Amino acid sequence: MAHVGYVRVSSTDQNTERQLDGLSLEKIFTDTVSGATTERPKLKDMLDYVREGDVIHVHSIDRLARSLVDLLALVQDLTSKGVHIQFHKENLLFTGETNPTQTLMLSIMGSVAEFERSMIRERQREGIAKAKEKGVYKGRSKTIDDAAIRTHVEAGNSYRTTAKALGVSVSTVQRAMKVGCPPTPGE
Repeated sequence: MAHVGYVRVSSTDQNTERQLDGLSLEKIFTDTVSGATTERPKLKDMLDYVREGDVIHVHSIDRLARSLVDLLALVQDLTSKGVHIQFHKENLLFTGETNPTQTLMLSIMGSVAEFERSMIRERQREGIAKAKEKGVYKGRSKTIDDAAIRTHVEAGNSYRTTAKALGVSVSTVQRAMKVGCPPTPGE
């Protein structure tokens, strides 16, 4: 039986130390990304690592998932494989045994985490709108100029190849190409 920790923060300037402080764990998986999706590299690594009988330790429910659907699916999938999950802040342990009170608490706490995420996004949108009204917000600065993108595509590379080579998204390549030239066939 391995005791495994999962830690998540949304940005690199946040401190991970407090989340599982004082626990003796064989391995800790730490993600520095939003909890809005389960597409997180260290979460995937942890899910591949754990085996039947292992215990996953998580500081709080919102560190594992910010979506109620994702949270319930993760807990169900893990416990069905014999993996236990301990949420320390809420003092909840899920073992796969049916416990209506724990299921209710998980659903309530998961709903609160999802609500918090939606409130953060709403405040962010409001802040951006106000900053735009004042002429302060200009968006994120470009990491590469459109001319370099167009040159790469015009050299015969696909949008996907260009995006990968220049370290940008395919949608960034598409936007750059709309400005400078007609789209490449098949893209």
